[in-house]
Amino acid sequence: MENPQDPKTKRDWQAIGAASGLGFTVVGSLLLCIGGGILIDRWLDMTPIFTLIGVALGLGAAGYSLYELAVLGDPNRGRVHLKSKSDARSQGDSDSRSRR
Repeated sequence: MENPQDPKTKRDWQAIGAASGLGFTVVGSLLLCIGGGILIDRWLDMTPIFTLIGVALGLGAAGYSLYELAVLGDPNRGRVHLKSKSDARSQGDSDSRSRR
């Protein structure tokens, strides 16, 4: 049996957890949106317009989940680098020198 403290084993379990979480999110959003559309169509006794709207919303929610996974997977994405006052002054000095 593998050591659970092994970095490779830990990474494997993290990947399994991320994949299963993503799968549940995609399937859950699709089922919820499509199921809601079907129920509204039956309640209002209409054509499947709300079912189609549910499909579109479910696909949008699933796509957004994939986007969030991509953003969270990249450690440098979405970070704002705040410069200190000394960095801004030194950057300003070098900019003014290069313009001369």
